[in-house]
Amino acid sequence: MAPPRLIKGFVTVGGWTFLSRIMGFVRDVMIAAFLGAGPVAEAFLVAFSLPNMFRRFFAEGAMNMAFIPMFSKKAEAGDGAHEFARDAFSGLAAILIVLTLVAQVVMPVLVLAMASGFVGDERFDLAVLFGRICFPYILLISLAALLSGVLNGLGRFSAAAAAPVLLNVALVGILWLGDTLGWPPGLTLAWTVPLGGIAQLALVWIAAAREGFRLVPRWPRMTPELRRLAVIAAPAALAGGVVQVNLLVGRQVASFFDGAIAWLNYADRLYQLPLGVVGIAIGVVLLPDLSRRLGAGDDAGGRDALSRAAEFALMLTVPSAVAFLVVPLPLVNTLFQRGAFTSDDAAATAFALAIYGLGLPAFVLQKVWQPLFYAREDTVRPFRFALVALVVNAVVAIGLSPFIGFIAAAIGTTLAGWAMAILLIRSARGMGDTARVDDRFRHRMPRIIVASLLMGACLWIANLFLGPLFAGPWKGLALAILVAVGAVSYFGIGNLIGAVSLRQIRQSLRR
Repeated sequence: MAPPRLIKGFVTVGGWTFLSRIMGFVRDVMIAAFLGAGPVAEAFLVAFSLPNMFRRFFAEGAMNMAFIPMFSKKAEAGDGAHEFARDAFSGLAAILIVLTLVAQVVMPVLVLAMASGFVGDERFDLAVLFGRICFPYILLISLAALLSGVLNGLGRFSAAAAAPVLLNVALVGILWLGDTLGWPPGLTLAWTVPLGGIAQLALVWIAAAREGFRLVPRWPRMTPELRRLAVIAAPAALAGGVVQVNLLVGRQVASFFDGAIAWLNYADRLYQLPLGVVGIAIGVVLLPDLSRRLGAGDDAGGRDALSRAAEFALMLTVPSAVAFLVVPLPLVNTLFQRGAFTSDDAAATAFALAIYGLGLPAFVLQKVWQPLFYAREDTVRPFRFALVALVVNAVVAIGLSPFIGFIAAAIGTTLAGWAMAILLIRSARGMGDTARVDDRFRHRMPRIIVASLLMGACLWIANLFLGPLFAGPWKGLALAILVAVGAVSYFGIGNLIGAVSLRQIRQSLRR
């Protein structure tokens, strides 16, 4: 039986992440309708990606991967957790204030690094303007991420998981209001980004304060704990940097093909739904849980937690990957094709979505196996594996783009994801029983694949009958039927052949 606390954590984080992704879809549908894949849309998407890229250096990609294990152990032992969190909060704030000021000056260089294909047309100046407005979001979201790490380390997941919803709600609401009042949509979106960041930071700060961690910044100081945090965080930051270079490679390739940045972004939004709901939930919940179990010497519990996380991840992402391969066009057509977003845009986005779908299981397996390393404060090996993935991505994306166009960027991302996942799993074998999946996982994995393939066949047949509806005003209903066919066929077949156990899931959630 899966640990109830772990499953409840997955469901809590996954539920809020799902809501955030849905609001993100609404946001992107509105951007696609108002801006299509034109220059303003591409300029905003590049500008918005800048603070999000840097936050993975300073928050999720480095600080939290190093901070959460150290904080969890201090909180468990009652050994100076509040002072440690406050020092980390103050130090991170100081670094990010300096970074934000520097970025305002060198924004043209940052945009050039992100999308050199913009040089010489209106997209470049727009991206620089939008980038300067959006960039302070890095300070707000990174501090919010560290506070989320405090909450997650305490086993409190709701507020941290709910915070991203606020940004998407703000973007959707202001975009609608701006359209009603005649505001320019690009500037409207750009100014809303830091406002959404303020709301996110306020939510998690209040939640942390209620748990006894009222973190007020002070003049930063370098304590022995922060020195250790910096030593552990440095390789994680470099690994996060490698991941961002991977994204840069994809954007650079796409920037030389008109509309490609938008196509890849919209496809990314779709495959990020299952990845976010499952992968992020697992990464958030599993790391503090493994840190506590390893600190207590509970190898059996650690193995059970890893196995259930892997099982939960693949149970949901393998069928999602099959769906993206079988029916990508109906998904893109229904969600995005309206207004300025044409049928050609939909076809290109669907092609990218199918390629990303092939990599979806790999991306989520990374989220399962990385906490094994970070819980042991081992951030060096993931960095080395990320370098290998970078080489794979660069060779494929840059090498193939002259021959197959923008889709080389998606292929490179997918192959790099599999390279990283395989290296993590192989290297973890030397960690003992904690890093080995149990017999239940081995029993269910092939059945999950069979159930997913049979679901894919059901989707393909259903799409043949529903095809005409996707060309008319009933495409929303057609997609709802298609989703229902997929869910019923997968869970029905899966329950019959032992891929999933609906009874065990219900029992875990009741505990």
